[in-house]
Amino acid sequence: MQLKLKLTVVAAIAAVAGVASAQEQVVKIGHVAPVSGAQAHYGKDNENGARMAIEELNAQGVTIGGKKIKFELQAEDDAADPKQGTAAAQKLCDAKVAGVVGHLNSGTTIPASKVYNDCGIPHVTGAATNPNLTKPGYKTTFRIIANDNALGAGLAFYAVDTLKLKTVAIVDDRTAYGQGVADVFKKTAAAKGMKVVDEQFTTDKATDFMAILTAIKSKNPDAIFFGGMDPQAGPMLRQMEQLGMGNVKYFGGDGVCTSEIAKLAAGAKTLGNVICAEGGASLDKMPGGKAWKTKYDAKYPGQFQVYSPYTYDATFLLVDAMKRANSVDPKVYTPELLKANFKGVTSTIQFEPNGEMKNPAITLYVYKDGKKTPLN
Repeated sequence: MQLKLKLTVVAAIAAVAGVASAQEQVVKIGHVAPVSGAQAHYGKDNENGARMAIEELNAQGVTIGGKKIKFELQAEDDAADPKQGTAAAQKLCDAKVAGVVGHLNSGTTIPASKVYNDCGIPHVTGAATNPNLTKPGYKTTFRIIANDNALGAGLAFYAVDTLKLKTVAIVDDRTAYGQGVADVFKKTAAAKGMKVVDEQFTTDKATDFMAILTAIKSKNPDAIFFGGMDPQAGPMLRQMEQLGMGNVKYFGGDGVCTSEIAKLAAGAKTLGNVICAEGGASLDKMPGGKAWKTKYDAKYPGQFQVYSPYTYDATFLLVDAMKRANSVDPKVYTPELLKANFKGVTSTIQFEPNGEMKNPAITLYVYKDGKKTPLN
């Protein structure tokens, strides 16, 4: 009898354990960025931010719809390539992830946004800044950083109003991001009376800019605006110094506004002429920036670039909408994203009807003794 009773108790415990594990639901959140190629330092930083958020959410023991949720990050590499970006997006759709954080580049995020729209999965970018991203009006597209209209215009205002510069040459890397931010700068600067004396084009793979810079030097501009990323900006600054262009100011958007550019410029004094803009407040002025950065550096020493606080917030933002909807089903919780009033590390996140962030901040930076330093 006693043995039978013991077996019954063991069976009952096993049944209860079975119910408990059956009530834990695995929810996948996708992340896409370039983690290979010249822009891998940005991509790894972004992935770190999302991964850190997932670990913290799991430590909190989140319950949604009566089930304990275990979040998993499904991280994909798009190598900053539009084709690979849409393939990664389709892979996440097929894996039935509940939401996506990413992508990093406008050139990958814009085509991927259609894929997410077609399969009904929301994605939140804290890095892609081309204004065209939200133009199709997809209900699944959200951006939690200022777009290029704010960045390009902010830099143009500073060039004309504060520095009183009269002439500029413009270079872009022909990507959706590079062209977009250069175009906004050009239009705003021209409207304020600044003369565009030359326009040149390169690619996001180039490292030799001598011919372009020699052509620009002959026009003697006060400044160069570069629409592109730091793997090109660093060598460009070195080559400007070699050509004796040490007095030419160098403007760029968030793509050049990294700590990495100081390494890529390899000691070129022209780094001191850089004025760049980033969406959002500086880390010191973000509501949770300083404490968050300490935590990030302990976990991922020496890897911080620009956008990881935004990918961290984007992950929490998705889960906040799931909690409010009491559902992890994208069809159910996506409308809740639009009603967000989420107090994140970067700011309080609220959206316009088109998925753009309400009242996004921008910060201008310069490089003092090789260190990125906020101007405002």
